[in-house]
Amino acid sequence: MSIQSVFSRLAHVTSPGNGDKKFGTFAGVFVPTVLTILGAIMYLRLGWVVGNAGLLGSILIIVLAHIITVSTGLSVSSIATNIRVGAGGAFSIISQSLGLEVGGSISVPLYLAQSISTVLYIFAFMEGWERIFGVGSRWTELWIVLITFAVVFIIAYVSAKLAARIQFLILAVVGFSLFSVLLGSFPTAVQSGISLEPELWGRFPDGSFWYIFSVFFPAVTGIMAGISLSGDLSNPRESIPKGTMGAIGITLFIYLVLAYWLARVAPVDDLLSNTTVMVDKAFWSWAILAGLLGATFSSALGSLLAAPRVLQALSSHDVLPMGQVLARETADHEPRNAMLLTGGIVFVTLLFAWAGGGLNAIAPLITMFFLITYFSLNAVMLIEQTLGMVSFRPTFAIPRIVPFIGMMGCLFVMFLVNPIFSLVAILVTLGIYGYLLRRHLNSPWEDVRSGLFLALANWAVERVSAMPPSPERTWSPNLLVPVASGKQLTGIFRFLRAIAAPQGSVRALGIYAPGQAPRVAALPELVESFNQDGIGGRAIMLEEADFATGVRATMAVLSSSYFRPNILFLPALPGAAQMANRESWVAMLERAVERRLAVVLYAQDDVTALGQEQVINVWVREQGPDWKLALRLTNLDLAVLLAYQVARNWHGRINLCMVVDNDETQALAEPFLHELISLARLPASTRIHIYQGRFWESLPKAPRADLTILGLQTHPDLDFVARAVSVVDGTCVFVRDSGDESALA
Repeated sequence: MSIQSVFSRLAHVTSPGNGDKKFGTFAGVFVPTVLTILGAIMYLRLGWVVGNAGLLGSILIIVLAHIITVSTGLSVSSIATNIRVGAGGAFSIISQSLGLEVGGSISVPLYLAQSISTVLYIFAFMEGWERIFGVGSRWTELWIVLITFAVVFIIAYVSAKLAARIQFLILAVVGFSLFSVLLGSFPTAVQSGISLEPELWGRFPDGSFWYIFSVFFPAVTGIMAGISLSGDLSNPRESIPKGTMGAIGITLFIYLVLAYWLARVAPVDDLLSNTTVMVDKAFWSWAILAGLLGATFSSALGSLLAAPRVLQALSSHDVLPMGQVLARETADHEPRNAMLLTGGIVFVTLLFAWAGGGLNAIAPLITMFFLITYFSLNAVMLIEQTLGMVSFRPTFAIPRIVPFIGMMGCLFVMFLVNPIFSLVAILVTLGIYGYLLRRHLNSPWEDVRSGLFLALANWAVERVSAMPPSPERTWSPNLLVPVASGKQLTGIFRFLRAIAAPQGSVRALGIYAPGQAPRVAALPELVESFNQDGIGGRAIMLEEADFATGVRATMAVLSSSYFRPNILFLPALPGAAQMANRESWVAMLERAVERRLAVVLYAQDDVTALGQEQVINVWVREQGPDWKLALRLTNLDLAVLLAYQVARNWHGRINLCMVVDNDETQALAEPFLHELISLARLPASTRIHIYQGRFWESLPKAPRADLTILGLQTHPDLDFVARAVSVVDGTCVFVRDSGDESALA
């Protein structure tokens, strides 16, 4: 008979007869959480904590540590009553609120932490075994570790139901060990149980209060054991709150009672020096030893059950490579492939740790990943509460102060325990987030990120509205681009990107006549390309027979919005003077200036287009008689700013060109243009070209340029536009300032 068939029969034996494949509150959440919290630290380190801190000090440490766990437990419980918690526990909760990228970046380290925690618990089991039976050599230790791992892995691999039934037995053993402690407190107990007067506040001989706290804190980081089994729960909305909070409440009571008992039954010297003081002071010492072995074994089993389920949830949403393979599960919902990979990771880590590879050195990093997860769960709750969206209406509501305390507590403990590992953990999480962000994951659910940014935007608008306006310092190119077809936007896409990147935005306004909607159907896809390049893009569709009328209506609507466009960018062709309805176009341009929108009229040459995208000529009109640079220049600010933007994104060069009447005027123009380059912080490669004579004679004398920028009159002259395009014999941009720009700000 094959090993696989043996596993299959075991799984069949352990499956319930009623066909229910899911756990309830007690087996699915309460038991694994209790057994993970009541682990090796309770049996081997709680006495040392009491010996250092005294009765009141140890109670304070226990309560402070549980504040984080209680806050996180309450946050998780509240969120669980508001959403459909899927597989993966914390991954599902965080992803449904903050997106797959955030959920994945936190849950990948959580998965590794849970996997490696299995190794820690197996070694703790080995230490307990050694205290009972003794170990002859390091090779014997290895055999104990490997056999323990094999047993734990087989149980976890067969089924979660088999693991749950074994955990019931272990819970009974742990409970009996605590009963032995209770009997050890009576005067009729063994002589070592004689009551002593406890030391209320300790002398902390082995370290400061916060050092003792950092040693104890990992004892209360076990709530993920139950939450991570969310995919195996029949009713997560009910089981997670009841099971988690019930486990936290009972274990808090047990720790407080044990601290009092230890302070009464053993002198301080024994508490400090004897890590098995509970064994010596209990009514039945063997019961404590059995509880120690059972608790460490159960903690290892709980971690090995939880970690593959997190991995399977991550893989099912394509967060990890080989997702389709690792996401597979059996008919009984057992993630066997994920279990095999996790088992391999645990096995390699076991060998690494046994060989002296420094598992103790990376153990604090595991705690950091747990704390980052707790921080994120509390942050999700606080964000949901702060946004106040209708969709957030949990049946179990908590005050806003609860998740805030949990967040701050997590940060405090992280940097208290180990600042270096805290930074490493944060950097690892951010690195994974950046990687997932570039992969553009497809989320199967809606999250609250858009609501979060909308709330922040509204908050910012309210604050900014109360401040004096400062458009010169806050200016960025936000373009409204009316087009009659998607093809028209495609032709100017690269130039729009050169103007708007990196902080600008593009609103593409598709104006179509009735029945002509397919002409602008490509706009949303093109706008999405702007978004992928980091430029804010939006597509607006408007059915209107007359193009100019549609533009005027859109400007009227958007001018009253806070995040309004500040540039009207109009694609125009050479020969614009011959266009139909020129009066309507002129009226549209004048209306833009009245609404404090700058105007950019783009006339592309049919043959050369934008050429090599290198050289930009900016024509500056004569600035006499004062020749002084002020904060705002007469219809020159936008031209200079656009030239800077385009040159920066093209990696090109700017030429400032001017026409003057005589040598005297040229002597004034040269220092003016040099000062303009300096104060406007234009690139050092910017050159000056001054010509004497008439404008139309000087225009063709300028250096060859891929783009020529000229001013546009307040009352636009389309004949001037057409003539300039024909003289330059290249692509031109005609600009009119709105009054909010400043090249010198």
